[in-house]
Amino acid sequence: MVDSEPVFIAGAYEHPTREAPDKSTMQLHAEVARDAIADAGLTKDDIDGYFTAGMPWYDRGLTPLVMADYLGLNVSYAGTTDWGGSSYVGHVGHAMDAIRSGRCDVALITLAGRPRTGKNAGGDSFHTYQDPFEVTYGATTVAKYAVAAQRHMHEHGTTREQLAEIRVAASRHAQYNEHALFQDPVTVDDVVESRPIADPLHLLDCCVVTDGGGALVVVSEDVRSELERECVEILGHGEAIGHHEAGRIDLTHTAAQESGPRAFEDAGIGPEHIDYASIYDSFTITVLQTLEDLGFCEKGEGGSFVEGGTLQAPDGDLPFNTDGGGLCSNHPGNRGGMTKVIEAVRQLRGEANEEVQVDADIALAHGTGGSLGTRHGSITAILGREDR
Repeated sequence: MVDSEPVFIAGAYEHPTREAPDKSTMQLHAEVARDAIADAGLTKDDIDGYFTAGMPWYDRGLTPLVMADYLGLNVSYAGTTDWGGSSYVGHVGHAMDAIRSGRCDVALITLAGRPRTGKNAGGDSFHTYQDPFEVTYGATTVAKYAVAAQRHMHEHGTTREQLAEIRVAASRHAQYNEHALFQDPVTVDDVVESRPIADPLHLLDCCVVTDGGGALVVVSEDVRSELERECVEILGHGEAIGHHEAGRIDLTHTAAQESGPRAFEDAGIGPEHIDYASIYDSFTITVLQTLEDLGFCEKGEGGSFVEGGTLQAPDGDLPFNTDGGGLCSNHPGNRGGMTKVIEAVRQLRGEANEEVQVDADIALAHGTGGSLGTRHGSITAILGREDR
């Protein structure tokens, strides 16, 4: 663990909408920025760093210029690293580094998108040089996760019912979230009997598609000392990329097996110290493999690990995604990393829904961007209460 200047998340805001037919994506960015800044007790003029991603309609690399113009920001540092859904977990770490290096003191991070009612601003509209070799043959997003699930079942005996436990836990939490898209609890039978999408994944193994967004405000220690708001310290951060490796891809592993240890080493702790986990849940298999690779259980034991209410708050051994996650509540812009950090912040500040509030001192937020079946980016952040 490197002894460095503490950096804090001071503001966090998730847009309550899940369908926004009357709003533009830019307007959603502005609304979440406004409310996250207010949550931190700051003003727009205090912002001197800005991070965002997932706006491919500006294909000439002008995203930070366009967004700074639209939001009226005067910044000394900007970043638009795009790792798909994990981008915003990455931006937390990048903002921390920028603050520690003196490039800015107050960094704003925003996400917005309208894939449910408008133009897809960050989902399956990627255009890469691999598309003619993959998409042409039916390699849809869900299919690329299904092959990972199928392989995990083959190698380790994982069952559909075990994957379903993940959706069950998320749905139990979503019932207490008035903004969740799907608020009704489901059973294991409900999941495995929902219609097949890509074998072995069923409809209820898949995340929601929602409009909306979220924002975070990251600040230096000096700025934090002037705020009355309870803040959350960023303790550690790690990144890794997983890909085909020229055909040697192991579908049962994710890059979390590298990003997790890096984040834990940065924080000076281990998986056993985590009280709450926000795990990217594009599909149930994403959660199961990530739990294994982050070290919460051994490889191949994820299926048995999630049984018996392990993931259910407030009393499970590892409560996860207490807002309902991407499986039930929100996956704005088809990019769920932002909401993973926001719910971790809520838990540490004691602001989660009362029925699922965990007694948490240290939380983990993890994002997975891209596809487990081809190439993906894993980013892990460790956060802590100030008075832990």
